[in-house]
Amino acid sequence: MTHSRTLDTVEYAGFAQPSSALVTAAHIMHAPASEMATRLSAALADDVPHRAVALLATQCASSPVAAVGDQEITDTLTGAVLGALVAQVTPGHPWQGTAHLAGGPWPVLAVASDLTPRGAGLVMVLDEDTPVTANVLLIVQALVDLLTSHVERLVTDATPNTLAQSRAVAQARTHAVAELGEAHAAALSGILGVLRSHRLDDTVARSTAVDLAVNALLELRNESPRGTSPVWEESARQAFGHLSDSLKMLLSHSAVQLELDPPANDRSLTSVTAHAAKVSVRAAVLAALQQSEVRRIRVGWQLGLTELVATVRDDGPGLLNDDLRACQIAQRVEAQGGSFELDAVPGWGMTTKLTFPLALSEAAATRISRPVFASFPDEAPGADPLAGLGARELEVLEHLALGHRNRTIAQELHISESTVKFHVANILSKLSVGSRGEAAAFFHSAAV
Repeated sequence: MTHSRTLDTVEYAGFAQPSSALVTAAHIMHAPASEMATRLSAALADDVPHRAVALLATQCASSPVAAVGDQEITDTLTGAVLGALVAQVTPGHPWQGTAHLAGGPWPVLAVASDLTPRGAGLVMVLDEDTPVTANVLLIVQALVDLLTSHVERLVTDATPNTLAQSRAVAQARTHAVAELGEAHAAALSGILGVLRSHRLDDTVARSTAVDLAVNALLELRNESPRGTSPVWEESARQAFGHLSDSLKMLLSHSAVQLELDPPANDRSLTSVTAHAAKVSVRAAVLAALQQSEVRRIRVGWQLGLTELVATVRDDGPGLLNDDLRACQIAQRVEAQGGSFELDAVPGWGMTTKLTFPLALSEAAATRISRPVFASFPDEAPGADPLAGLGARELEVLEHLALGHRNRTIAQELHISESTVKFHVANILSKLSVGSRGEAAAFFHSAAV
């Protein structure tokens, strides 16, 4: 006797047997994309009681979020909200805790998957804050990974026109949201800085806050046509000047001292690169201001042959944490084909390094000769052991190699002694040495 049935008619009763989890996975993956979240919610109802469930599929530009359950909750589960939460979860290690969603704290279970380049995940708003068993967590993680791989394949196998349109929509949306978010954040931070200032009376503070708001609105209006304009070019110094103006306004009534290090050489940047660098640096400055005990922030641009390196250094506590803003900055920079580095030295501060690629013809590249350094045991021949240091750090290291003390270095480079100490701490950390003498020896060993 034979029995025929479809996956749509199967009934499930939790994950008591491993086979039931496999059948559940098949049932969910067999569904149309619009029904996957509904079937997943039904499958998890007994083992993980919840009020709402949302899937974040970053591959889908037009509808990256699928949410079912309590409408008061699901209406607030946007891609930005889910992405911010999932970004803090380590793939393969589901996280259970309390998150601020839908206007209040809720117990949630968040699962992340790295089986797609941009990441994906699941967020469940639970009925109560009761720990989910380890066995169920493993199965939920496996289901999320399977769904992520399944959606990734659907997107990959899509027709070229559909895929190109989806990616174009996603890129445009990501850029627009990021830029508007940073512009609003900068404007609000500047206004709050004025209103909180103890050096201004009420009348001056109100007038200044109005000026900041008007300038912010003008900036947004000026930027609005950019999305429909062709790519144009802007000189690096001009772009840095615009960035400097916005940062000065942001910190004009703050106790934090702003130091600016413009690019030493000038060349044309595409509008895309210039704007990405300005937005990302401003976001990094805003992140630095969230720390306590920050008295000074230094912003600099360095133009190489193939890359623009922007650095944001502060003299805060120098403690790394799982900062959501840092994750968002990293994603924005990497979306431009660049790289993001965050380096902290406890007691000395933190350095954010943002690298953006620049267009360089092969002919120009072959005309450039680079110094060859002696190789070290763990490095390939010809590798530069000092490549991880910035230009200013190399200058400080050179003075260390000459036996100069901090006061002399400060006088020679026209910077403060505290800034010298900051650079020395970074140098020791990056070279993995324990003293100034070891750093000097390292420099001499690397010299040609």
